[in-house]
Amino acid sequence: MVERENGETARRVSRRGVFGVGAAALAAAGVGLGGCADDDEVRPSATPTEPSEHILAANQRAAETMPFSDTEDFADADRGFRAALDPGVVTDAQGKVVWDNDSYGFLREPCPQSAHPSLWRQAQLTVKQGLYEIAPGFYQIRGLDLSNMTLVEGDTGVVVIDPLISAETAAAGLALYRAHRGNRPVTGLIYSHSHVDHFGGALGVTTEQDVAAGRCPVLAPVGFLEHAVAENIYAGTAMARRAAYMYGAALPRGRKGQIGAGLGQTTSLGTVTLIAPTVEIVRTDQEETIDGVRMVFQLTPGTEAPSEMNLWFPGRRALCMAENATHTMHNLLTLRGALVRDPHVWSKYLTESINRYGRASDVVFSSHHWPVWGTDRIVEFLSAQRDLYGYLNDQTLRLLNKGYVGAEIAEMMQLPPGLTKSWSTHGYYGSVSHNVKAIYQRYMGWFDGNPAHLWQHPPVESAKRHVEAMGGAKEVRKKAQRAYDAGDYRWAVQLLDYAIFADPADTTAKLLQASAFEQLAYGSENATWRNFFLSGAHELRNGSFGTPTQANSGNLLSALSVEQAFDAMSLRLDGPKAWDTRLVIDWRFRDEGDRTHRAELRNGVLVHYDRHPGDGLPAPDATITLTRAALLRSFVAGGDLRAAVRDGEIAIEGNAAALAQLPGLFDKPDPGFAIVTP
Repeated sequence: MVERENGETARRVSRRGVFGVGAAALAAAGVGLGGCADDDEVRPSATPTEPSEHILAANQRAAETMPFSDTEDFADADRGFRAALDPGVVTDAQGKVVWDNDSYGFLREPCPQSAHPSLWRQAQLTVKQGLYEIAPGFYQIRGLDLSNMTLVEGDTGVVVIDPLISAETAAAGLALYRAHRGNRPVTGLIYSHSHVDHFGGALGVTTEQDVAAGRCPVLAPVGFLEHAVAENIYAGTAMARRAAYMYGAALPRGRKGQIGAGLGQTTSLGTVTLIAPTVEIVRTDQEETIDGVRMVFQLTPGTEAPSEMNLWFPGRRALCMAENATHTMHNLLTLRGALVRDPHVWSKYLTESINRYGRASDVVFSSHHWPVWGTDRIVEFLSAQRDLYGYLNDQTLRLLNKGYVGAEIAEMMQLPPGLTKSWSTHGYYGSVSHNVKAIYQRYMGWFDGNPAHLWQHPPVESAKRHVEAMGGAKEVRKKAQRAYDAGDYRWAVQLLDYAIFADPADTTAKLLQASAFEQLAYGSENATWRNFFLSGAHELRNGSFGTPTQANSGNLLSALSVEQAFDAMSLRLDGPKAWDTRLVIDWRFRDEGDRTHRAELRNGVLVHYDRHPGDGLPAPDATITLTRAALLRSFVAGGDLRAAVRDGEIAIEGNAAALAQLPGLFDKPDPGFAIVTP
């Protein structure tokens, strides 16, 4: 980079370590700063590598400089333990294992050389599993999914907050609770926000019949359904594929494999479900009482999720922070992909949480990790989280306005000592590096202002030119081996990326890049970065593992509104294939009061809108009469359209050929698309 302020700034930027969390541990250890191997021979490995001397030195330095004598988190994580699920394995109706906490038994061992000691410590905390009493009448299920499920006892039953990802794990958690607290009915269900690990297990704790009958109201923040569907359906395939890298659910578990995800261990692989909310929370300080449990809500849109809320229980001095305050730096832009979150707003809402509720609480708990007890400790914990997001936001904008770009700021950013001394601000899930880049993206977009970056070649064409400029693939591999031997793994993987994208059949480059990815993983304090590196290495050696989880399940699809269904269809339309097709179809929904929704296809775009009596619009090519469920089954979920017409689910007036044209114009998403290869 250009030395804009002083030599120390430039030196600090160039010497950042391989951890990928904004820590300068490798630089401090004198690692990866030049030099080259005497031997130019490339040494690819077909099996996972051992940690190099550079990683050993960096991890040792971390072990010596971090406050591992502070065991308060372990005491908090164990407090209130009542019982564990034994064995800690959950299966679905067909006997398939959807959750296996016992597979992490190796975490009871001392930290190996192939893991960052701080991340190993975090995994030892998040792997704890079972039923915990966190306050009188408040229980948590932890370690049965990526997230926690909280159960609050009411007058006659129990109110469930955030029922995990899968119906199977949620049901197992509820059964564990009932085994020790009695067979209490679920008298309320609360979704704190719109991410799947906080609603996917809904049908594991209640039924659609109980909800419809009013026996179990379902509460959620305003906008919940829209955002839950948008995230899991519109870009669901791409997000789920990248989530496989982020959470490492398909990776081998062990000392050199997946050890956790920072926020929890990993994602369960069961059935994702959803029951639509029956009560919306539309304002802060809105009060609701369910089964005698009085709750006050704080809306926090734009923080960890676009639709999110915290809950305060004034009569019991308990505060639920949803996912707005956990024992890690969170993501401002999750690596699986999402809308960029607003750290300024996040920080503001945490101040509101502290002043309105935190100072009047004896316990604070979240839908991940373990609680914090005592008013003074609660205020300090929430304040550190607040200061963390505020500092990242403000300092990124300060440097942005001095002309630095996101990649530069990410290397320059150092957190204050007052924050780094707290374990809860460490980047186990989010990181300084990718959070700073997210803030830059939020305000400035993908373009850094340099015209040379405005119209660069796409990856494959760029790679071919880089390889040619460096003297061919053999020379690229030799340079990469020298970088690897010097501990400069960041440069090694970049060089090898050119070689692989220029020639996907270059097995030597793939194996060497896999080894470099592993070294980056072994030195990473951030669990999601470790999982990304290890996933890349695994697929380079073994081929694609696809997408182990499926967020857009049939039950989730059934929650789509008519508008969302047509939005989902429009996103799958193969535009070039539909360029010359012009159709106007009216869709009459007999289960929605004969509501008529018009869809126009022209210029490769599917435009849709409601019709109204007397609107004077031209006659359609065809009118289709059906139910919303039939639309979802036959067009969104890819069901048998001909069978639906034959069985009378779908009736056609006018040109039947118009409807027959539609299915052939839709594309199918690819849940196994390539990531580390072209």
